[in-house]
Amino acid sequence: MVPRGSPFDLDNEDAYCRWRDAKLAGYPQQAEALIVEVGDPRTLSDTEAHELLQQVRKTNMAVYAGATGDDPDKGILRALGRRFGLLRMDSNYLADDDGITSLTVNPQGEHPAYIPYTNRPINWHTDGYYNPLEKQIRGLILHCVHPAGEGGENRLMDPEIVYILMREENPDLVRALMRPDVMTIPPGRDSEGGERGAATGPVFSWHPGTDSLHMRYTARRRNIEWRADAETREAVACLERLLESDTPFRFATRLEAGMGLVCNNVLHDRSGFNDPPGHPPRLLYRARFFDRVAGTGLRSPG
Repeated sequence: MVPRGSPFDLDNEDAYCRWRDAKLAGYPQQAEALIVEVGDPRTLSDTEAHELLQQVRKTNMAVYAGATGDDPDKGILRALGRRFGLLRMDSNYLADDDGITSLTVNPQGEHPAYIPYTNRPINWHTDGYYNPLEKQIRGLILHCVHPAGEGGENRLMDPEIVYILMREENPDLVRALMRPDVMTIPPGRDSEGGERGAATGPVFSWHPGTDSLHMRYTARRRNIEWRADAETREAVACLERLLESDTPFRFATRLEAGMGLVCNNVLHDRSGFNDPPGHPPRLLYRARFFDRVAGTGLRSPG
């Protein structure tokens, strides 16, 4: 139950309007504004960490441009996680032994042809949308060792902005997506190849531990069950339209060697890519956490 004083209470217009106006004031309009130049992300200075945190507070995401180049040290992700309170890692079925996933195409390797390990495009989603509600992914770090030779761009969108755009259009659309049974991923294998049970829950939800909005979503068409009513169909269509609209709130970026993304599991996709002969295979590391970036809840000190 969303508390009465929360801006995410659909019956509290005053709290919502105050939060909305503060959220949109000075909100970035270009992907370049998300980038924070840092030295070694393993040993951030206080100034670098502060700039990254301020960006996450504003947009739920920040892109760091580090000076480590193609250094393959996974300690970069672990150090960043510790610095930003991301401690409880979710180790998926195909993650490496340390819980960090190496996202690369290797037809001769152990990974089956699940889409994160191919060069095919990946549609809009938040990570772990198939997880049970008690194991939602709230924090995410991506780090690039080798970019693709061609393609491999990401589009990013802040779930709080999507919430605002939908609520401004019609609060009932948000209400439909907050129902506890609105989206079900049936039992089967997740996108990483692991066996899982059915996962039913809302798209938008309020997280009491951090006083924040959480979103779980996938644009997949198969193996998904939406609540069968007109309100849900209208809400899903609105969400799909917003994600593909020409809005300045949607960012497009490509991580180069030494760059990475720290975020509160924002909406993202990935274009298809190719690694020409002689080019090192695209390699990104991914760490997923049950924690949100510390200090980014609504009542966190600024």
